[in-house]
Amino acid sequence: MQTLEIIQEIQRLPLNKKFYVVEETIKSIKKEETSHQLEFAANALYSDYKNDKELTAFTSLDFEHFYEAK
Repeated sequence: MQTLEIIQEIQRLPLNKKFYVVEETIKSIKKEETSHQLEFAANALYSDYKNDKELTAFTSLDFEHFYEAK
C-alpha cells in the first residue's frame, strides 16, 4: 500500500478511529526514535567502556552475592 492510499483510507474512517490511528502512529514513532537514540548513545560510548577500566571496575562484582545487613 502506498502512502497516498493509506492517507485516503484514514480519511474514510470515523473520527474516533482517526484519532486512534494518529495516537498509535505517534507511539510507534516515539518508540522508534527512543530506540535510535539509545543505539546511538551505546555506539558512541562503546569504545570508552571497552578501553577505560575505571568505567568497568565494578563489573568484577557482578557475580558476587550481597546480603543486606539488618
